[in-house]
Amino acid sequence: MEVMRNHNNGTTTKIIMKNGSIRNGNGNGNIVNGNSHSHGNGNIVNGNSHSHDNENKLVEYTNSIKPGWFSEFSALWPGEAFSLKIEKLLFQGKSDYQDVMLFESATYGKVLTLDGAIQHTENGGFPYTEMIVHLPLGSIPSPKKVLIIGGGIGFTLFEVSRYSTIEKIDIVEIDDVVVDVSRKFFPYLAAGFDDRRVTLVMGDGAAFVKAAQPGYYDAIIVDSSDPIGPAKDLFERPFFEAVAKALRPGGVVCTQAESIWLHMHIIKQIIANCRQVFKGSVNYAWTTVPTYPTGVIGYMLCATGGPEVNFKNPVNSIDNDNSHVKFKGPLKFYNSDIHKSAFILPTFAKDLIES
Repeated sequence: MEVMRNHNNGTTTKIIMKNGSIRNGNGNGNIVNGNSHSHGNGNIVNGNSHSHDNENKLVEYTNSIKPGWFSEFSALWPGEAFSLKIEKLLFQGKSDYQDVMLFESATYGKVLTLDGAIQHTENGGFPYTEMIVHLPLGSIPSPKKVLIIGGGIGFTLFEVSRYSTIEKIDIVEIDDVVVDVSRKFFPYLAAGFDDRRVTLVMGDGAAFVKAAQPGYYDAIIVDSSDPIGPAKDLFERPFFEAVAKALRPGGVVCTQAESIWLHMHIIKQIIANCRQVFKGSVNYAWTTVPTYPTGVIGYMLCATGGPEVNFKNPVNSIDNDNSHVKFKGPLKFYNSDIHKSAFILPTFAKDLIES
């Protein structure tokens, strides 16, 4: 789920219509004909391609573009795309900030996209949500005050509210349409906004953090979009300085931090910024998410100076407390062993991060 995003973000969505045409899912409603003809090079452009010189060799490729599919393309992962079969389009609209679409997929349940980028899938996004919440909250004893930036659909809030020690949860979401979609299509998530511990603030997450009372929060979870457009500010040093100021001594932050397969240059810059700001520990973790580019996503976990925080060894693991299961259901992905293993990196990533 993102906090801020503009329309010129390098992401292009293509929805393959049932009649074979391709619709650009950028809110402009343009329809591009799905049949193109190639005279010699055999390239597939916008749908079914036919080469008069090499038609037989193209058969296997034209079968990869089918009616009724959502496809995501982005400058952040050039040369590849991810597609899901659409069973039913549930919502499509434009807010003041972004294009919002929700559809029922054939394999992962409901799928939320913002400006054409997949943000969460109902049956495939739980590894991301459970890890972005339980990695930081499982690393400190008895968290009481938590800030969530973004996450207006409610999945992150759902996991945070498992902790009985938490007394205050502030969630800041810039887009009211995202919250409205949650209330209509995810009522079990929207119910979390009515938790007496929760204050929902509609506004700019970065501005909220800058204005926060110093030393107020035990943990801040930044459920952000990719570091392009306005969301780029959420990965820069001034934002991290504001986060560190809003945290108590020994407080923790966890933010989405891209894929080791595509974005090591971005990850290295984020780590450099965090090491300049946070006087406690600075760590990178990762997990698998089937509907994100390359199938993995990373997290930055940082602690302010004060009581030592060892992210690699959880002291408050939620899987040791079953009191939340009656109301929230069991965890699907996170456990203490997964927590520890999330910080074990492939050699190429470890070498680049430590260099």
